[in-house]
Amino acid sequence: MNSKRRLIVGISGATGAIFGVRMLDVLSRQEDIETHLVMTRAARMTIEVETPFTGKDVERMADVVYDINNVGASISSGSFRTEGMVIVPCSMKSMGSIAHSVGGDLLVRAADVVLKERKKLVLVARETPLHLGHLESMVSLTRMGAVIFPPVPAFYHRPKTLDDIINQTVTRILDQFGIDVALFERWTDEQMRRHPKAVKSSSTAAVAPPKRPGKKRP
Repeated sequence: MNSKRRLIVGISGATGAIFGVRMLDVLSRQEDIETHLVMTRAARMTIEVETPFTGKDVERMADVVYDINNVGASISSGSFRTEGMVIVPCSMKSMGSIAHSVGGDLLVRAADVVLKERKKLVLVARETPLHLGHLESMVSLTRMGAVIFPPVPAFYHRPKTLDDIINQTVTRILDQFGIDVALFERWTDEQMRRHPKAVKSSSTAAVAPPKRPGKKRP
């Protein structure tokens, strides 16, 4: 029996392909994780435009790879045991298809299965600005149980390179599945102490309440 935790990783054609590539690269070094990859044709194009990798390079990072047209693959069945699925990045086309249960290819079908089995589906939605149709799809998916996870950069860890920003986002996405890859320094009280003015201001407000005016004696 397979003792590894299976995670389905989908990559669609939205910009931000490096997030999916980095995730697969990181997970390939996790001995207890088995990745099941499905990529759209547009994803393969975006990977070659935005990164130094090819589609074949990315496939080699995964444990199992599926053809986007193989709607009868194991990940299209609810009986296939997984931790859930992440689509990173997730285009608005793929997100809209999932929101309306339009299972046209294996990426959308696998996501639909994850939702119906009440497992975790994380969609790293990559688009800006958003129109009403995008937002309504996000609301519908959230009601279905999906997690909408835009790759919004954080700066509290003081990133010095683009890699630092990518690593923080990938780490936070994998947190959704309880997979700790520790690619950046998480926020702690120690980091807060680096800002003495903020600490002093907070402490003063908590310890020294405003004085009430005393009553005058007759």
